[in-house]
Amino acid sequence: MLVDGKICKTIWCKNRKVFIIDQTTLPFNFKTICLNTLENFCDAIFNMKVRGAPLIGVTAAFGMANSMLSDQSDKNIKYSYEKLLSTRPTAVNLRWALTIMRSELLKTKKEMRIKKAFKIAEKISKNDENACERIGEYGCEIIEKIYNKKKKIVNILTHCNAGWLAAVDWGTALAPIFKAKRKKIPIHVWVDETRPRNQGALLTAWELEKEKIPYTIIVDSAGGHLMKKKAVDICIVGSDRTALNGDVCNKIGTYLKALAAYDNSIPFYVALPTSTIDKSLKKGIGKIKIEERSGKELSLVNTFDGQKIKESEIYFKNANVYNPAFDVTPSTYISGLITEVGICEANETEITKKLKTKYHD
Repeated sequence: MLVDGKICKTIWCKNRKVFIIDQTTLPFNFKTICLNTLENFCDAIFNMKVRGAPLIGVTAAFGMANSMLSDQSDKNIKYSYEKLLSTRPTAVNLRWALTIMRSELLKTKKEMRIKKAFKIAEKISKNDENACERIGEYGCEIIEKIYNKKKKIVNILTHCNAGWLAAVDWGTALAPIFKAKRKKIPIHVWVDETRPRNQGALLTAWELEKEKIPYTIIVDSAGGHLMKKKAVDICIVGSDRTALNGDVCNKIGTYLKALAAYDNSIPFYVALPTSTIDKSLKKGIGKIKIEERSGKELSLVNTFDGQKIKESEIYFKNANVYNPAFDVTPSTYISGLITEVGICEANETEITKKLKTKYHD
């Protein structure tokens, strides 16, 4: 996607060196990092220098490939797999990508493992990019239908950041928005601030600004008010893990948006590649491990003085805090899933059908 007129991706590999955009410094500083060691990759995922289910999976794949440069043994494959898997417990793409890497590398002769590892990681990355663009095309059809019916600006509400920064390119929930912009469909995006890390205000708004798409940042609790006022035409969010029955695990606060949309008869769609569907999970409610992160994410905020980013306290010391990173939205409140193989209802029958119509491997 575009950053100051230049096409960028979140992760890229050149001469077996892997580079990422450090998302912890955005939107104030655009900084890239070279990941040289397995520890670098683990740190990037755990400390959210890369984030978003699709990008986490791709980064982990390249982390496995990088680990082969120093040690091509079976032992190291298994060690790297477990080390990377431990970084984030919720996003299913992490396990999905690592399982592919481990399985393929263990079947490969040791002297060929470096070449094979980077080839697989590049393929996972390219497939993710293609999948997200297809999600954008299918999702754009929904936005276009709304515009053709109302003949006015389509107001879209999204939560957290599920744009190209959460994937390799295009993203999931923002991909239909990017495609709608290219088709000159008049749109406006309500951007949830997304506490506690403010990925909406910091990342989604930054992406939309760079693409010259009209947007307005709102506090997370304003969504229901806007829906009551009929100021929202459609909600589109991403997913970190989706169960076979259509239950969706996404950034904390998604469930409340789905409830408000359901109460106000506003379509609520989830955009995701099929790799985010956990085929081993029949349902999501009570079954998905919810990552609990440090309370400092709530009590400290980053401020920028024009030169550097610094942390500032906003709570009194020793305040008790609880910081679940995700919640699960029951399929009942979901209008449909937008995938790279089409749009489907959020139920096991329809999801299973879609999983059989892969357009790539």
